[in-house]
Amino acid sequence: MLSPSNRMRHSAEFGLVMRKGRRAGRQALGVVYLAPPSDSAAGEEPPRVGFVVSKAVGGAVVRKRVQRRLRHLMRDRIGHLPGGSLLVVRAKPVAASLGYDALAAQLDSALNAVTRPREKRLHERR
Repeated sequence: MLSPSNRMRHSAEFGLVMRKGRRAGRQALGVVYLAPPSDSAAGEEPPRVGFVVSKAVGGAVVRKRVQRRLRHLMRDRIGHLPGGSLLVVRAKPVAASLGYDALAAQLDSALNAVTRPREKRLHERR
């Protein structure tokens, strides 16, 4: 299980992450990541993760199973996130039909995409 100190529970936190976070989508899930502010003492706080599993994924039993799988997968990966960071993992309907290993591969891919440092782009003006 994920530690209670690593769980996001307030809708204000979810809203903040969804508005300002970096996104990465995969076939079975979407991930939104908000890095901790560099000028605050947020690095002392543990990283927190929230899960969104809507009714589109399936009935209550299916949704709970998907949420438990995602929570278990994140337990092993939470240590790689910087302190004070916020992450929302949103399950898509395909997540209910995927096995544990396939879901883990998609979660790893999405986490790598959102936590990778951004490349500086040069935009040409026309």
